[in-house]
Amino acid sequence: MSVTQTVEVPVDHRLITEVPREIPAGRTILTFTPAETEQKITPVFGCAKGQFHMADDFDAPLEDFKDYM
Repeated sequence: MSVTQTVEVPVDHRLITEVPREIPAGRTILTFTPAETEQKITPVFGCAKGQFHMADDFDAPLEDFKDYM
């Protein structure tokens, strides 16, 4: 007999759960299988090319900090 039960594993990895009534009392084997998660998308180098513009005076001193320089 096989029963599948989805549970949330807490950060401390201590799990308390109710065993389904279909499982007879006595020794049993528990199998833990991670749930499938979303695939991570690997960014492609240069994929944002042309979407951002840096001002020509980017490195110019700011008037707000004139007193500190």
